[in-house]
Amino acid sequence: MAIELKDIREAAATLQRYKSAKAPLENKIIENEQWFKLRHWQHYKREDGGKLPSSGWLFNSILNKHADAMDNYPEPAILPCEESDSETAAVLSRIVPAILEKNNYEQVYSDAWWYKLKHGTGVKGIFWDAQADDICVQRIDLLNLFWEPGVTDIQLSRHVFNVELADRDVLAAAYEGADFSKAAADIDISKYIYDESVDTAQKCAVVDWYYKKRNAAGRQVLHYCKFCGENILYASENDSRYAESGYYNHGQYPFVFDVLYAVEGTPIGFGFIDVMKDAQETIDELDSNIQFNARLLAKPRYLTKAGSGVNVAELADYTKDFVEVTGDPTTAVFQLPVQQLDAGIMDFRERKIMEMKEISGNRDFNQGGAVSGVTAASAISMLQEAGNKLSRDSIKASYRAFANECRLVIELIRQFYEESRIFRITEPNGSLRFLHFDNSAMRARPTAPLMGVELGVREPAFDIKISAQKQSPFNQISHNQFVMEMFEKGLFNPVLAAQASSAVALMNFEGKDKMLHGILAGSALAPAAAPQAEVADDRD
Repeated sequence: MAIELKDIREAAATLQRYKSAKAPLENKIIENEQWFKLRHWQHYKREDGGKLPSSGWLFNSILNKHADAMDNYPEPAILPCEESDSETAAVLSRIVPAILEKNNYEQVYSDAWWYKLKHGTGVKGIFWDAQADDICVQRIDLLNLFWEPGVTDIQLSRHVFNVELADRDVLAAAYEGADFSKAAADIDISKYIYDESVDTAQKCAVVDWYYKKRNAAGRQVLHYCKFCGENILYASENDSRYAESGYYNHGQYPFVFDVLYAVEGTPIGFGFIDVMKDAQETIDELDSNIQFNARLLAKPRYLTKAGSGVNVAELADYTKDFVEVTGDPTTAVFQLPVQQLDAGIMDFRERKIMEMKEISGNRDFNQGGAVSGVTAASAISMLQEAGNKLSRDSIKASYRAFANECRLVIELIRQFYEESRIFRITEPNGSLRFLHFDNSAMRARPTAPLMGVELGVREPAFDIKISAQKQSPFNQISHNQFVMEMFEKGLFNPVLAAQASSAVALMNFEGKDKMLHGILAGSALAPAAAPQAEVADDRD
């Protein structure tokens, strides 16, 4: 069934319903962005009209969590499900990172992590770019993405809309004959509070509409339609290549949600700002009172009797060395006493700061500081590892999301890489290699018959294992120190190979297999033990 004008009108109405239900989330995201920029005082004013000071405790916690994430930047390893697919899996393990690098994925990963920490969910889109004839990976803004209210998994939504603003003149040049004059009024996208003036008067909303339906064979497929106003710019149902199979053969919405703290009944979660902004607000209010008290102490105020003969203007001017007085000044001028804040208030402020550190897991040793005189690299590393379990938990969630992204990339390779492409691969030793690859080895192929029965066709399937591409420098130093300690204890002595191999086999650390292989290889070079000389018995 072809997509017509009535279909996009119904889709636009559905989009408006989704947007109305999502309004509280959008307001929270916009407010949280102000908290991240330390502009939250714009929402909270002092009673005297002044602004609250903005301390960076919450900001610092987010910085450290982002640094933890980037220290554990992921790297995929593609594993075959059958032995016959081993060669293809090995090539994909080199090609998928090359495709991600071409998309500047490290920046995309970083931006998504900022969004995840601030707003609770980072979203990435994995698309096929027909103009570039290649795979495209982007970070998606939740303000521009709309789904069915009440679903926990985005794949269960009946429709998904991704809306972007585009210049009318650019669209008119790309799509001749389309009228974009009234498109801007159809959909109002929520906007952040920018520092600079952002003019959207000459822009209009372009909608990428994804939806699932069953084809003539009864199989559920994914279709895609791009429209702007009442202009149908593209519809996969109107394209003979995809009318029955759907736009993407994998049949999934091309969006992967990476959630920090999950919430029931929605595919998105909440972030660090939602957890810590109450404590941050209390700290800022206390800082405001402390600063106000300090100003009162630094600039005393005075009471003067009317007609006392004191020149009040000269008294208020601190640049004046002399103040003219007629009469007795000791009875005409009185200094207003100012009481210093109780020490309990300062203690309460410190406790709120410690509360924020505990909530975020952002303790001193997580930032590399020495704790109670602990200075050894291995000891600090142990404290960091114990304190970083919160970061490891959220990083593992990102690894699961990254594995799903890699699966979508592989499926797009399977569907669209029909012609051979050349990839430049950098080997571990720094040398360059050029790989030629197409999807011929990934297409469905007949399986061997079993007892004369044809079993149909099989598509090669792959598992994805994610590991950290690089460690933090401190972890590397700690690992090197661990190796030196093992050397000093004699575990690399070939004579002690049997004992050393048993000890290493019971340990769990990175590079264990390589160390165990070296110990066993060294044992083969150990000199044979000299036979013990017989001791003569002189007792006879």
